[in-house]
Amino acid sequence: MTTILLALGLVLAAEGLLYALAPGFMRDVLAKLQTSDVDTLRIGGVVSLAAGVVLVWLARS
Repeated sequence: MTTILLALGLVLAAEGLLYALAPGFMRDVLAKLQTSDVDTLRIGGVVSLAAGVVLVWLARS
């Protein structure tokens, strides 16, 4: 449970940092996401999920 909370906290901190440092860039990214194909978003999500799991696994071992 501690690992999940740590990972969630790091994700929120990183996302908050992006919005704080480059709000215009993040607005543009979100606008592009709205026009993206659903399958492309799904593949990106699966890749991000896999990368996150591997990083957490590496950090814990």
